[in-house]
Amino acid sequence: MLNKSKNSFPIDLSNHNLSKFDILKPKYDRSKISPGILHIGVGNFHRAHLSWYLHRLMQKNKSMDWGIIGSGVLNYDYQMREKLKKQDYLTTLIELDPSGNKNCEIIGSMIDYVPVKKNNDPLINAIADSNIRIVSLTVTEGGYYIDGRSGLLNINHDEIIRDIKHPKEPQTVFGAIVKALGIRKDNGYGPITCLSCDNLIKNGEKLKQAILGIAQNIDKELSTWIEDNCTFPNSMVDCIVPRTGERELSLVKKIGIIDEVPVVHENFRQWVVEDNFCAGRPQWEEVGVQFSSQVQQYEDQKIRMLNAGHQIIANAGELLGLNTIDKALEHKGILSMFEKVTKEEIIPHVDPLPDLSPSDYYQLILNRFSNPEIKDTVRRVAFDGSSRHSIFIVPSINDSIEKDMSYKGLALVEALWAKMCQGVREDKSKIENNDPMWDTLNTYAVRLKTNPLKWFEIKEVYGNLNDNQSFKDVFVKWFTSLEEIGVEKTIEEYSLN
Repeated sequence: MLNKSKNSFPIDLSNHNLSKFDILKPKYDRSKISPGILHIGVGNFHRAHLSWYLHRLMQKNKSMDWGIIGSGVLNYDYQMREKLKKQDYLTTLIELDPSGNKNCEIIGSMIDYVPVKKNNDPLINAIADSNIRIVSLTVTEGGYYIDGRSGLLNINHDEIIRDIKHPKEPQTVFGAIVKALGIRKDNGYGPITCLSCDNLIKNGEKLKQAILGIAQNIDKELSTWIEDNCTFPNSMVDCIVPRTGERELSLVKKIGIIDEVPVVHENFRQWVVEDNFCAGRPQWEEVGVQFSSQVQQYEDQKIRMLNAGHQIIANAGELLGLNTIDKALEHKGILSMFEKVTKEEIIPHVDPLPDLSPSDYYQLILNRFSNPEIKDTVRRVAFDGSSRHSIFIVPSINDSIEKDMSYKGLALVEALWAKMCQGVREDKSKIENNDPMWDTLNTYAVRLKTNPLKWFEIKEVYGNLNDNQSFKDVFVKWFTSLEEIGVEKTIEEYSLN
């Protein structure tokens, strides 16, 4: 059931028109909001998560001095800014309940979006503003330039090298932050918290490593200042938020709203954060945020089970032409594979949490993945596999090897991904470029037909896994099977043995 506005025809979303909508909307005076957070990467997830939590506080007339200013460095960010600016930075959220109920809400915690320029000056100046006390990021796993071997910043990445050589004209997010922090230092401004909202284990530490890794190569004094004046809390974020397409745009119009960038999301949210904010923070605990010293355990469970589970399902689903995660799980072979890999080769490496065992968490994510209302595409979930497999899958492989435990299912998962990177489905239809490293992945994947061991030479993904012949042998067995008897029969063979 869709909770609709009473408007007879769709109305443009704007401050001026807010009074015309009778769905949930800001009760607070948005003109009274002052900025406190600069967020980099204003995609759907951010607006369904951090922005929503802050909005809930503002509904209580609290944290009005923590308004969000959006920002970014990509063409996508430029387009997002233009669309959001037209609607006064308001966003329509639509919660998709498995029962079919669709609860709608307009959120208003974002108040501005800095211009997106090639030199990043507007972004740098915004971070340097003394009113900003938190700079938060949702730049995806691949945006951290992580070295597959060390798990740290790849200081030799071309874009990072460029920022170090040209610190006054940074092109990356991290280079821009470093320059902005230098301005704050020179101006005598107070401390600032840098908050990662990305799916990375120890995401705060990864962010700190990235910023300090650049700063140490530019200005040692600045690097010391950052260590003394900035904090980097680890956090775990969770909410399934599909991309916005024609379905979502049509849905919001049915509500009675013209919103160019609405957001749909599942009926579940979680945010677990270290309480390590050196310049204050909103009282997010009042609206459901968990502040905990066990963030890493929550993050580890989520990344290894939910995020890894997404990759397990999506790669097989893509090869079989099953467009959404819920449809992929209707395939008995994929469901069996997902359950077996998770229970036998992932859960053994996951520590139980006080409030949720790994087996109960598996059931929770299975129910969430199966939500027929979400229509989360396998293409979205499979995007940037080169980053996601290295972060979500490879740690469990390494643990299995180290502990001399089974990894045959995980080897199958990697074989399915390699097969997907060949760019052809089982029905011979084409799989389009879906990874920043697609050309490299596709080149290696095509070569696998004659030399399957070549796949593990992709150090950015596998690190030192190329040194383990036993794992590679199991991978070759599965890849050969995929080539000879196909995806369905190979998955069935795994599930039955």
